[in-house]
Amino acid sequence: LIAIIVYFRNDLFHFIKNRIFLIKILVGTVPIIPVGYILYQTKLIDQLRNLEVIGWMSLIFGILLYVSDKSKVTKKIDTEFTNKSAVFIGLFQVLALIPGVSRSGITITAGRMLGFDRFDSTKISFFLSIPTLAAASVIGIYNVYREGSAELNFLAIIAVIFSFIFSYVTIALFFKFIKKFSLNMFIIYRIILSLFILGIVYL
Repeated sequence: LIAIIVYFRNDLFHFIKNRIFLIKILVGTVPIIPVGYILYQTKLIDQLRNLEVIGWMSLIFGILLYVSDKSKVTKKIDTEFTNKSAVFIGLFQVLALIPGVSRSGITITAGRMLGFDRFDSTKISFFLSIPTLAAASVIGIYNVYREGSAELNFLAIIAVIFSFIFSYVTIALFFKFIKKFSLNMFIIYRIILSLFILGIVYL
C-alpha cells in the first residue's frame, strides 16, 4: 500500500485536488465491500478455496485477459474514466474474491475491455487497490491490537522496509514493461500454471 501511494504520489496529489476522480475510485470500490462481507461472514469463501477452483479460474481469466488485450484503444483515463467505467471495473474487481482470480489481472482486463490502453488500465487497477488495501490494513492492525500483540519489534520494522522497497521496484519495473510489451508473458504464465494445477486435480 505504501509503495503504491509513494509511486503514484504525483497522480494522487492531482486527484486529491480533483475530487471528482477520487469519488470515481471510491465508487469503483463499493461493489467489493458487501460481496466480500457476505462471502466471509457465511464462510462461503472457504468452500471456494480448492485447487479445482483455482485452476479453472486461472485458466478462464487468463484467456479472457488475452482476448481483452486485443481490444482497440479508444479511451484515455484523464478524460473518459467515468462513473460507469469505475462501476464496471469495480464489478470485475469483485471476481477477485474468488481464489485463482488475480485482482490486478481482472481489473486490467476490464479496463482493456472498455478501451483503455494497458498503461491506463494498470493505473486504474492500482488506484482501485488503494481503498481496498487501506481497509484491509486497518482491519489487520485492529485485529493485532485486539489480540494484545501490537508491539513493533526491530525485525518487523525491517520487514516492512524491505517489503516497501521490493514492492516499489516491482511496480516501477512492471510499468516499464507494459509500456513496451504486451501482457502475453503473464497470460502464458497463468495458463501454464492453471494447466499444471488442473493436471494435479484430474490426473
